[in-house]
Amino acid sequence: MNHSSGFGQTVPMKKSMLQRREHAIPLAALLMMGMLVPAFLPALADDDDWRGLHEEVQAGRITPLTEILDRLSRDYRGQVVDVDLEDDGSARYYEIELLGPQGQVVEFEVDAVTGELIGIEGNNIEEMKRP
Repeated sequence: MNHSSGFGQTVPMKKSMLQRREHAIPLAALLMMGMLVPAFLPALADDDDWRGLHEEVQAGRITPLTEILDRLSRDYRGQVVDVDLEDDGSARYYEIELLGPQGQVVEFEVDAVTGELIGIEGNNIEEMKRP
């Protein structure tokens, strides 16, 4: 599998990030992990998924989403349009879609444990890089 690294270049990848959505956790649950928003607490009080994720972040087993987004915003320009936390059975990773300055949507795959950027998929990625 290949992905574009900007201006038509491709780089080999394992499996397409867009094909691995079977264990996605909604953005609202991820927001609760790193950015507790009091207005969401009553609505999500019964959701065990976000509680478990919050405990994993607090224990240091998952990098907080806020840290991941801060790193991406230092290196790339764009607005977050979607975030999922994926679990393929052997690894956990964030899939974060950014809307770039030319309207391109680029997906970043980030290791949820280490916070390391492990994949990028989309067009005109170079145009999103910060100088």
